[in-house]
Amino acid sequence: MNADAPWDRFDTRAYIEQHYMRVSDVDAEIISVVRDHFADHFSRNPDRPARGIDVGAGANLYPALAMLPWCEQITLLDRSWNNYCYLEEQRHAYDHEWDQFWAILSRHQAYAAVRGERKERFRDIVRVEQNDLFNLIDRQRHWSMGTMFFVAESLSTSHEQFQHGVECFLRALAPGAPFAAAFMEHSQGYEVGGQRFPACDVSESQVYDCMAGLAGKLETHHLGRPDEVRAGYTGMIVACGFRDLGIS
Repeated sequence: MNADAPWDRFDTRAYIEQHYMRVSDVDAEIISVVRDHFADHFSRNPDRPARGIDVGAGANLYPALAMLPWCEQITLLDRSWNNYCYLEEQRHAYDHEWDQFWAILSRHQAYAAVRGERKERFRDIVRVEQNDLFNLIDRQRHWSMGTMFFVAESLSTSHEQFQHGVECFLRALAPGAPFAAAFMEHSQGYEVGGQRFPACDVSESQVYDCMAGLAGKLETHHLGRPDEVRAGYTGMIVACGFRDLGIS
């Protein structure tokens, strides 16, 4: 279960060195899908500054960067103390490896427009919070934009906790809020710095069914190849949509 995993022993730097020193092909695909989803929405809603959240931000800044042009505030939420410390450090001046991820985002004019000031904007609007995803159930409808990448299926082996994690994320969003979430398909768990962490085996149809009750205009995308990033999974699932207007 999530409470049993050694989150405060999560080796943030080892995870970055393993996954984010360069842009993988599948990360480039994910970024492009999320970028176009958000840019399309805000091209039709240009005067609505958002309050964003990246749930389980961990060692990955590109979900927050994907929200940057439209947010007046972004909360980076993570349970792990090591991740919290890393995110707080990056908030002040993020490392150069994230520039290559921004380069993919900035292929769209909405991102290119903030290119020269992006690090200053990131510093000014990002806030880091050490907290548990499940505690978001007490902060419903709080954020007007959200991301959650490789979190709900990577916190325990329990399908019940996976479903509850997705629900907590979606209920934290205001009706109509655009969101993007990513999942490892059929993950068998993962290792970081010699420490093993759990995962829940989920399929694309399970992700869709889990989100559909709280989301409108939901689309899922199956990206990448089996074991492309690490051993023990069959692909990436990206879900994009909007918090359902008709659901409390």
